[in-house]
Amino acid sequence: MTTRDKYTQVPEPYSWEVPSAGDARFTWEYDEGRARLLSLYQKGKDKQWDAQSRIDWSLDVDPMNPIGIPDEFHPLFGSPAWESADESRRAEMRQHNQAWNISQFLHGEQGAMVCAAKIVEVVPDLDAKFYAATQTMDEARHVEAFSRFLQEKIGMVYPINTNLTALLQDTLTDSRWDMPYLGMQVLIEGLALAAFGTMRDLAAPDSLAKQLLAYVMQDEARHVAFGRISLKDYYSTLTDAERDDREEFVVDACYLMRDRFRGEEVFETLDLDVKACAEWVDTSPLMIQFRSHLFSRIVPIVKDIGLWGPKVQRAFRDMGVLDMAGFDIETLMKADEDQAEALDKAHAEMADRALEVDQVIAAGAN
Repeated sequence: MTTRDKYTQVPEPYSWEVPSAGDARFTWEYDEGRARLLSLYQKGKDKQWDAQSRIDWSLDVDPMNPIGIPDEFHPLFGSPAWESADESRRAEMRQHNQAWNISQFLHGEQGAMVCAAKIVEVVPDLDAKFYAATQTMDEARHVEAFSRFLQEKIGMVYPINTNLTALLQDTLTDSRWDMPYLGMQVLIEGLALAAFGTMRDLAAPDSLAKQLLAYVMQDEARHVAFGRISLKDYYSTLTDAERDDREEFVVDACYLMRDRFRGEEVFETLDLDVKACAEWVDTSPLMIQFRSHLFSRIVPIVKDIGLWGPKVQRAFRDMGVLDMAGFDIETLMKADEDQAEALDKAHAEMADRALEVDQVIAAGAN
């Protein structure tokens, strides 16, 4: 059985070819480099991990609630569609919603892999090429892990969302070398970090989903830092017209990403009233809060790299996220990395304890 057999609707065409623009850039300077990026490159090498062995794939997963999210956090909780459903139907709604979310993570990670490879090609500085090369491997590992989780543990995959498709296409077809950074490293990855974090925090403490999300987030925190470091210096040299053009891209992309989390494809697949369900999601206080939280990494980073003109601020005010500009992004990123380290420590302690028990049993038997 292949992935095609697990799609709720088989994508047609079954592959996507995006024309790529931009020059492949070589540099003959091999000694000069920014200390911050070279340090990040070293960290990227040190933190490589194997998705086959670091994640405990033997853990049982309920395919009808694979992440283990409480019903109160389902986007349709309390809606007429939810209240009229029996338990079997609600289980189906849980499964499809989580399969859809993880599917978009999967497709986004493939987009990140392609964008990281493009950054290696188009960025002019060798230190950035070094780090982007390590990120390409990170993203391949994320695609591998999310794909395995979907296919082995849930058994269902959704096609890529149209809003994510549009943003990836805009990012990949732009010939300017900084646009893969801005579109992927800052916007798509920044939003993914917040979405991963919400699900990680809701997942059961010892679950496979929590491991998967925590370990992926450890990598993503570095990736967002990469985009932030690389763009901050460059954007300080832009003309007003060049900066305004990037800010227009940020505004359009943020509205696309906000609307991406409606999940109309799920409503269609389950034969629900799509218009009524979308209206519920748009007006539900919980979903408004969730969709706002998705920008907790993006807003402070966009401000930090210097794309903070009236147009951007007006859009963030309209979305109700302008106050997030004051968030301490360094603290948020460190917390994302620390969660993975804490999981590793807990697993090591459990393994040591299990070994001690086995040794005591063996000694008693002798």
